[in-house]
Amino acid sequence: MDRLARRLQAATGERLVQDEPAALVSEAITPWVAHDALRLFGMNPVTGAVSYGFLHGFSPQLLQAQLFDSYLGDDPFSPADIARLPASVGLLGGRGRCAPGHLHALDTLAAHGAGSEARLLLRDGQGLWGLLALLRVEGGRPFDRADADRLTEIAPLLIALLRTYAAGNCTAGDSSADGGPLPTGVVIVGPDHRVRSLTPEARAWMRHIDPARGRAPQWMPDASMLEISLAARRHALDPGAPRPVSCSPAAYLGRRVAVHAQPLGERGEGDIAVIFQEAAGTLLLPTYAAWHGLTSRERQILRHLYSGAAPKNIARALGLSVHTVNAHVKAVFRKTGVSGRDELLAVLDGPGPPAPAPEVPAPPSPTTPPSL
Repeated sequence: MDRLARRLQAATGERLVQDEPAALVSEAITPWVAHDALRLFGMNPVTGAVSYGFLHGFSPQLLQAQLFDSYLGDDPFSPADIARLPASVGLLGGRGRCAPGHLHALDTLAAHGAGSEARLLLRDGQGLWGLLALLRVEGGRPFDRADADRLTEIAPLLIALLRTYAAGNCTAGDSSADGGPLPTGVVIVGPDHRVRSLTPEARAWMRHIDPARGRAPQWMPDASMLEISLAARRHALDPGAPRPVSCSPAAYLGRRVAVHAQPLGERGEGDIAVIFQEAAGTLLLPTYAAWHGLTSRERQILRHLYSGAAPKNIARALGLSVHTVNAHVKAVFRKTGVSGRDELLAVLDGPGPPAPAPEVPAPPSPTTPPSL
């Protein structure tokens, strides 16, 4: 356990691209819980939407099949289902009778050469951070409760890895500097979850996140478009489902990318408008605060700092002493790793101020998404 902790902690300082985080995590945890394939997804702690992810030996085709199962209600261990379990671990496969939902999920695994799966929901008292899924090939020993217990023990280490990865800022030389901020772009996705049309601005976004640039995983564009489309349709039918609003960290795509989707028809039918824009400024504040572990009071301070308020004005607005406000300001700077307000604002604003949105017919206010 100590060796595993040291390896994962060391990884937080490494510059990882494409699916390298999944390969590293797989290598680190194999002595702890043996497996043949792995996927690790990070979630937006504010909305619960998947925002970035990595695969190691995990078929992208299986991933897409499981996305359909999860959003269509044919998977017994969606994140919402696992959240209701005492240990936050769902096991597929093994001996004993299976409920109908388990049988369908096992058929999906078998169609892609897998025999069992263990899924660990990565959550703590501060939020929902992601999901780890491990596979074993068909014919191998299925995962059992002992494996589930061991996975639960390493959950804090994986949460720390995801949080550190998400909180990382772009540094000099990153592709975020290429051309400055990108204007908001809109992609129209049809009922078959395939792209029907793109605005010119969206084409610029597609070029930026193209895996050929060497940062995003090869499977990411297709899987991400499918997931956001499915999430938008599911949310239209069930407002209690996670909002289709994701925020990819700078380490994933070279800049923080906000993606949200809205159905153009009633009840999620018809086309979906998928909006890409810079995750910056007030749009980013809630997610940025969560990534850095700010307390509720520190989040208030962060909002006032971003608005340009002086400490004495913040103190008056919150009914605090200036001394207390200054202590909170120092805590915000320390947790976010900045030296002062100017650096904080530069980090929050990203490569430049958010660009104006193009005119898009049909979607209701697509460029004014809920806060991330």
